[in-house]
Amino acid sequence: MPRKLVLAYVDSLRTDMLRRTIEEGRAPTFSRLLKRGTLIEDCVSSFPSVTPVASAEIATGVTSEDHWISGMNWYHRAEQRYVEYGSSLEATRAFGFFRSLHDLVYNMNLSHLSPGVETVFESLDDIDVRTASTPFLIYRGRHRHDVNLVGIAGKAIEAGLLKFEYGTWGPRELFYGDLYSSMETPCKSSSVPGRRDQYAACCGAELVSRDRFDFMLLSFPDNDNYSHRYGPSASPRSIERADYCMAEVIRAAGGVEPFLEEHALILLADHAHTDVEHRLDIIEWMSRKWKVLPPSSEDPTSAELAVSPTSRAAHVYLLAEADNPVRHRRVREHLQALEGVELIAWTERDGVPVARSARPGHGSPGDLAVVIREGRRLDFLPAADEPARDRETVIDRRGRAWSISGNIEALGASVEDGRISMPEYPDGLARLWSALVAPHGGDLIVSAALGYECVDWGGAAHVPGGSHGSLRREDSEGPLLFVGCGPDSPDATVAEAHRERSQWGLQDVAPVIREHFGAGAMLESSKRTEEP
Repeated sequence: MPRKLVLAYVDSLRTDMLRRTIEEGRAPTFSRLLKRGTLIEDCVSSFPSVTPVASAEIATGVTSEDHWISGMNWYHRAEQRYVEYGSSLEATRAFGFFRSLHDLVYNMNLSHLSPGVETVFESLDDIDVRTASTPFLIYRGRHRHDVNLVGIAGKAIEAGLLKFEYGTWGPRELFYGDLYSSMETPCKSSSVPGRRDQYAACCGAELVSRDRFDFMLLSFPDNDNYSHRYGPSASPRSIERADYCMAEVIRAAGGVEPFLEEHALILLADHAHTDVEHRLDIIEWMSRKWKVLPPSSEDPTSAELAVSPTSRAAHVYLLAEADNPVRHRRVREHLQALEGVELIAWTERDGVPVARSARPGHGSPGDLAVVIREGRRLDFLPAADEPARDRETVIDRRGRAWSISGNIEALGASVEDGRISMPEYPDGLARLWSALVAPHGGDLIVSAALGYECVDWGGAAHVPGGSHGSLRREDSEGPLLFVGCGPDSPDATVAEAHRERSQWGLQDVAPVIREHFGAGAMLESSKRTEEP
């Protein structure tokens, strides 16, 4: 058995803020870990760059076209309703506390997350690697867990005030606040921002000291809330707290050196944060011309549009006349007129916008993605899907080929020797394509300009403060540190193969975890066996 592996996740951690906190002497644990490993400073997030989408990408190794989670809020076409994962307390109230809780805790993992992909917990459970997770959005595994009647939530369930009695499937050791706890600990659960890292650290330390895992996902979510409230420049305070909590886990192993003798480590963020000063009320703006589906509607068929704000991005769904190109053009022209909308993307076939309800995921033959910015239009699709025809074939930093036509300035791009660079919108073609062909993506997807955040269905926005979600670099790049695995693997051949990667993304983390335990090779072997 290889060394144990800890995946430590700090929500919204920015590389420059991490370095600043270290330079100020406020993050001694992270400092020591950085000196021992290999740091990628610009790991690319999902799009939208929000926690549910990014967490699914981290846990599965695939993007939203395959894992099916499309935002903090999205419209479920089959069920004709919005899915709300807790954009704000106000939004949760607008959709109903129980409904949002049910979607966040239960449906996200056992209904919304595609059954066709494996989480790292499932992959490792299948080869008898002992898995564990502190509270993290995506936890699906092979082990059954029943609801605990402890804490505030447990007391509310026991008293009949909260009807949440669903068991779930997760890693061998699962901690999810008051709802799920696979073993008794002295740790006091909390859903209060500012105290969640402490709970995760306590659970992590217990798992270390009791030797209850081979792979553990250690989640520190509080930096996100602090950055939302005070802006990313204030985040050294919350990074300092996360560092203290990381130290608590490491102390349970006897200190940094003993910890690293027994454990490999991956430290990463799901996305970054940028300052926001302006509210972008897409719901109100679209309601000026069309009937927008409200949070709770007894007759969803009477609405013309569904609008799903997801921090600094938004999905817009055409519920009526979805296949009408004139309606589609008028909706996107109206969106373009709203100050703060930077990018608008959609798909077309033979010059006609695709009616998403009639299209499966991954796109259909002939589908073409379109993105516009300030009147500049760029069309693109994977080069493998269609011969180049009158389009130019380019290679992105991840080595994927794309057929493009139009104005590459729509994504601030440049092409040299057949290679496309998009520094303003890293991995922009692939991230847009994945979001557009995902089964729950909007007919139109919006990415906001710097300084703007969408108002959610509760009327809330983090203005002034910090936010994320857009395709832009400022929202989308974070640190990814490897110690003892991946590009820092003691196996020189493995390390060199990873070091040749020119662009890292969240989707690359799960394969490294599987590789570390030998699960990747076994999965590939299994797939070959099953093929006719």
